Amino acid sequence: MGSHTDSTDPNATHPNATHSNTAGPNVAEPLPTPVTRAGREGLDALLARPGKALIGLDFDGTLSPIVPDPEQARAHPEAVPALTALAPEVASVAVITGRPPEVAVRNGGFAGAPGLDHLVVLGHYGAERWDAATGDITAPAPHPGVAGVRAELPGLLDRVGADEGVRIEEKGRAVAVHTRRAADPRAAFEALRGPLTDLAARHGLVVEPGRMVLELRPPGMDKGVALLEHAREIGAGCVLYAGDDLGDLPAYAAVEELRSDGVPGLLVCSGSDEVPELRERADVVVDGPAGVVRLLRALASSLRPA
Repeated sequence: MGSHTDSTDPNATHPNATHSNTAGPNVAEPLPTPVTRAGREGLDALLARPGKALIGLDFDGTLSPIVPDPEQARAHPEAVPALTALAPEVASVAVITGRPPEVAVRNGGFAGAPGLDHLVVLGHYGAERWDAATGDITAPAPHPGVAGVRAELPGLLDRVGADEGVRIEEKGRAVAVHTRRAADPRAAFEALRGPLTDLAARHGLVVEPGRMVLELRPPGMDKGVALLEHAREIGAGCVLYAGDDLGDLPAYAAVEELRSDGVPGLLVCSGSDEVPELRERADVVVDGPAGVVRLLRALASSLRPA
């Protein structure tokens, strides 16, 4: 399928990016044209009724570049200025991530940023929620199976002879195993998929594959569930969702479900050759987090009064 292309250097800094709230129409960036009719209807609805719009965004790979050490992931430097320009114009901006919300808030730089009262972080796929308006985190009790997996995982990796570059990421309500630093990341990923699936099943968990990562987490936790619940909570009249990974496919399906219920939606792929499944289903493809930032800025410019 086709994609939106942009000749702008993805690493270039927009001259007014740090002053997004005051940028005039002469610096507005063009909006991409969705390649599907449903996508064009979604964008038109967002522009016509921004006060009913939900903007859903993945974090890693969408707002933040993918890095070898996920603990070092930080939002694109222009992401917060773009969000502070856009958030006041829409019903809600929801960052939906598998990370604990406090980690996404810290790594995103969201706390205390002006103009983000309409932003929430749905961490652990919606199991925990941080509201920018209050700074509060709400959360239910964790699934007991996560503790069991956490205790067994190091021994399992030793028994199967996992590459020394394989690392465990503690995510509170989930545990992730990353293979990006292995000598052969794809081979390590495939070798671990079966043993980790068995381990998860013994503890009542499921395995969610991603970009060189296998996450063990409770069933019923995914970005689609989180997005649908938040859309219904706020009575969203249209939805945009941007993601980059296999874990974003449930959110894509949620947007498609909302469309079937009469709620227009726009699917955005933060471009990656590693996950062609998202590119093939997206209405708009942008060039990674820098492209997502440009899209957010273009939306904010289009929605602000002249």
